[in-house]
Amino acid sequence: MNLDDLELMRRIDAQNMLAEIDGLPDQLARAYEIGQQTSEAPKSGETSEVSLVLIAGMGGSAIGADLLSAYLADICPVPVIVHRDYGLPAFAKGAETLVICSSHSGDTEETLDSFESARKNGCRIIVICTGGELAKRADENKIMRISFEHTGQPRAAVGFSFGILLGIFVNLGLIPNQAEDVASAVAWMKRSQGHFHADVPAVKNPAKRYAGQLMGRWVTVFGAGMLVPVARRIKGQINEHAKSVANFDALPEADHNSLEGLTHPAEVLMPHAMNLFLRAPSDHPRNRVRIDLTKQTFMVEGANTDFLDARGDTRLAHMWTLILFGDYMAYYLAIAYKVDPTPVKRLVNFKTALKEKN
Repeated sequence: MNLDDLELMRRIDAQNMLAEIDGLPDQLARAYEIGQQTSEAPKSGETSEVSLVLIAGMGGSAIGADLLSAYLADICPVPVIVHRDYGLPAFAKGAETLVICSSHSGDTEETLDSFESARKNGCRIIVICTGGELAKRADENKIMRISFEHTGQPRAAVGFSFGILLGIFVNLGLIPNQAEDVASAVAWMKRSQGHFHADVPAVKNPAKRYAGQLMGRWVTVFGAGMLVPVARRIKGQINEHAKSVANFDALPEADHNSLEGLTHPAEVLMPHAMNLFLRAPSDHPRNRVRIDLTKQTFMVEGANTDFLDARGDTRLAHMWTLILFGDYMAYYLAIAYKVDPTPVKRLVNFKTALKEKN
């Protein structure tokens, strides 16, 4: 497959997923502005009364919450929990618990159920969506709703699902202002993007070259600390864009179990697997050692491995330059497989079948 054939690429990518990826830096910047403009801020001299934040969402909405939770671990004084299920945990009760219900469509049934549980439990609630039933219920109950416009796939709105949340946390007084960090991340994304655009030939385009390495292989993406949800994001993009099998794993946990699983089945592990290790300057020093040694162990066993390195001078830039690279890599893998990266027919068919079981 010639990944430099732009006309063939346009024919395969009938719904122009590439434009969504190209626009991700600006989407992140815009989302942070939306989150700041529309969230409730504490009054002057007051601190937020929130002692727990639970973000309810699924799929593309939940991955933004995962990224936020990991990014805030070092700077937010209250727990941030991502909830991918119906209902709420028993501890999520009262006005000191903020439940943020995030659903791209506004019709995600698990998130709608969490919304109703939050109401019954007397939690403080904020809704993030483009419309749908969730918007309707929020308006009927006079609950804060933050809306954004996006007509594409939820996974292509990851800038919104992360950036709006980040703005909310700033306005609630839970974390310091992130404007400079967002601006730095966006600048580094755009700088990196110059190497990934479709019109950059494969010989000079690392995203295209990595996509070529992933063809015909079972991909595992490893991340540590803040990069664990980035590994999960890249895994999901490979699944949904390229319709290809992939999984992710977390360090240092993988060194306590996964590392021992390099023996069987050898006929799959060695020629048909690829293990990608995410690295960033902001990694914990011991995790950095673990990443290097883990990759080395895989190599000694004969497994295919490579590093994906973050760029930038801030933690947020490290996170988002890798997210952007992963999106382009998964996109070019879809093109290499000659599949339209946008439709997710199996997911749609499953949701339809699930509704019929009501």
